[in-house]
Amino acid sequence: MVNENNPEISSIVEPELEPVAESTESFGALLSEFEQSRTHRSEDGSKQLEGRVVSVSPESVFLDIGYKIEGALPRGAFDNNADGVVVGDRFPVSIKGRNEEGYYALSRLKIAQPKDWSSLEEAFAQKSAVVGTVTGVVKGGVTVDVGVRAFMPASRSGTPDATELEKLVGQEITCRIVKLDVADEDVVVDRRVIVEEQARLLEQKRYSEVNEGDVIGGQVRSLTSYGAFVDLGGLDGLLHVSDIAWSRVNNPEDVLTVGQQLQVKVLKIDADSRRISLGLKQLQAEPWESATERYQLGQRVTGVVTRLMDFGAFVEVEPGIEGMIHVSEMSWVNKVRKPGDILKQGDTVEAVILSVNQSERRLSLGLKQALGDPWAEVPQKFPAGAAVEGPVTRLTKFGAFVQLAEGVEGLVHISEISAEKRLNHPQEVLRVGQVVKSQVLAIDMEKRQLKLSMKQLIPSDLDEYLGEHKEGDVVSGRLIEMSSELAVVELGEGIRATCHVTAEVSAQPESKNEAGPDLSALTSMLNARWKGETKAAARQPEPLHVGQVRNFKIVTLDREAKKIELEMAR
Repeated sequence: MVNENNPEISSIVEPELEPVAESTESFGALLSEFEQSRTHRSEDGSKQLEGRVVSVSPESVFLDIGYKIEGALPRGAFDNNADGVVVGDRFPVSIKGRNEEGYYALSRLKIAQPKDWSSLEEAFAQKSAVVGTVTGVVKGGVTVDVGVRAFMPASRSGTPDATELEKLVGQEITCRIVKLDVADEDVVVDRRVIVEEQARLLEQKRYSEVNEGDVIGGQVRSLTSYGAFVDLGGLDGLLHVSDIAWSRVNNPEDVLTVGQQLQVKVLKIDADSRRISLGLKQLQAEPWESATERYQLGQRVTGVVTRLMDFGAFVEVEPGIEGMIHVSEMSWVNKVRKPGDILKQGDTVEAVILSVNQSERRLSLGLKQALGDPWAEVPQKFPAGAAVEGPVTRLTKFGAFVQLAEGVEGLVHISEISAEKRLNHPQEVLRVGQVVKSQVLAIDMEKRQLKLSMKQLIPSDLDEYLGEHKEGDVVSGRLIEMSSELAVVELGEGIRATCHVTAEVSAQPESKNEAGPDLSALTSMLNARWKGETKAAARQPEPLHVGQVRNFKIVTLDREAKKIELEMAR
């Protein structure tokens, strides 16, 4: 509708009135509505109206602005999300256009609608927001009708991408004049500054409404390596990767997606930096609170290796609960220097619980215990005195370690390796991997130690002598010690026996040989006589004395105890 006498009418009424063809209202009613709208118009020609609240929905506040159709504002445009707004409240508003439901889209900003160059100059000077309609896309931006043709650069359109400019064509937008040259009729407008200002106002309102401990809804806006930024409705909060779940999350992208709706808890608000820390896992029960009800000492558990450290491996037995296997608890057999020698990240392993500390959130696990303790059967399998066999696993300056079974090693001390010569180091006669025979000397279950001897199984001169003789044999020997009742007789090098002496013989004076016996030929003489038949001396027996060589009869020969007892041969 155009009024030639009053051009202002055409510029004002046209956006608010329904087309005449679609309205059943009389011209009087339309004129009445126009006159009413004039009463709401400010002196500078802006569309500043006074709206009265008629209803409040969960999303919007509806206001009567004096037109047939009501206007709508989002609840976020009010303090405390419009919690204190009631029917009858009045607010100054401006019309931005129509929303999808057909209501007038309102703004609480003062918006001007210029009518001429003077109005544009005034809006430019006061930095007021103005309403315009996007008319087309041109190189570098779009054209906007703000009463005159204006240009808006793509970078100042407020759209995230230049491809979105096409969607603005035909839309009514709110913008600000940033350049005005009346002489050249050059006008440049900026929509982004208005969008950012509205966002900033909304952020301030939302910031004042959020408190620590609140549980609020939000949408994942972006993901980073250290967490997710969540849009809380005009306000961003950081959901750190450590607060996403009780279980370990290495990458937020593994569990979250951009655009995902979440319920989060406000953990901390930094008033200085206006940063909000959020938590997702805090809305779930903390697994460690009831850990002692589910885990006991000695219990077998299965988990996944999540991390390898120099000192051990961490295993997740359930979301939020990790146990640690120390390197010393990984193998009975080998000394593990680093966990990576036998485990890798992602492995599923079975372990035994060694300790549970709920207060410190610690669970100690043993990998080798799940395989069974090989030392449990050592006393039965390797009793003292038993002959054993196995490969040499390690050589040290004090002895050699011999593996008797999986996880069971024994030590042959250097003094128990050879009976023939003194060794400076075991490597003089042994090498790693060599299979040797030895005898178990002792078992210490508490220290998990087995003492072995190799020389005990090597036949000695005494063993050979015991094997070649029997009780009743008459042998030659030299007296090396004497007492009134017992004499010690040397039957060969390192072979000694005892002989009971009768009172009659012991009473005889001990003969002394000043020159001393010829000991150099004694060994060869005795060896020759041991292997042949001993002939009785034809002469009368001499009185016993140290150094004397006599014939004796074996009366006791104990091979197990390696003991020989003699009596004088007749």
